[in-house]
Amino acid sequence: MTAASLHDAEPGISGGLTLLRRPAEGPLPVDRFRILFVCTGNICRSPIAERLTRLELDLRLGPVLGRRILVESAGTWGHEGAPMEAHAATVLGEYGADSGGFAGRELLDEHVIDADLVLTATLDHRAQVISMGHAAGLRTFTIKEFTRLVRRVDPGTLPDPRDGARLTERARALVRAAAALRGWLLASTPESDELDDPYGAPIGMFRNCGEEIFDALDPVVTALTGVCRQD
Repeated sequence: MTAASLHDAEPGISGGLTLLRRPAEGPLPVDRFRILFVCTGNICRSPIAERLTRLELDLRLGPVLGRRILVESAGTWGHEGAPMEAHAATVLGEYGADSGGFAGRELLDEHVIDADLVLTATLDHRAQVISMGHAAGLRTFTIKEFTRLVRRVDPGTLPDPRDGARLTERARALVRAAAALRGWLLASTPESDELDDPYGAPIGMFRNCGEEIFDALDPVVTALTGVCRQD
């Protein structure tokens, strides 16, 4: 019997040694970074942001490394299980993003607890997330607010994105850097950090909203991944 076997043995009833089986060790858990988008109903703005972010992450990092960053959405008055608004799905299709398999969710404590970064459509949504507690204040921003702050973060101060193992470390460092800048870099007006709700509007309003979200997300995904979008 080897020393390793003796280490895994215990005395038997008869005084001998009874070998014990160690539980099979599965693969080590992969560290992931979670982004949560929040709007009101979770059928228009936050689904567009969720699926556009997913598309850009996969394009820039590939479908394997890109999945180290999880992207979800919910609504403060979410229509639980509801499909995405039809115009929102149309806009996503025009960007080449997948709108299938979506189901609306009401924002719950567990969503906020699990999220490393919460990006909201409006300042009111941001306030509602922060009021839920869970130390969410330093990781909750409006989408446009986070973009404005990220533009001022020196990418050279973040972990090297070429080391895939440090991707989530880079993402968390980016959130900390943006939070540190928030009190110093104020918006020109509060409204400039918000996304208007296109619910019930014609398709043109949804296209405008989609364009705003896409433009706001581009520098964020670039900062997260270190990879610029290829036109």
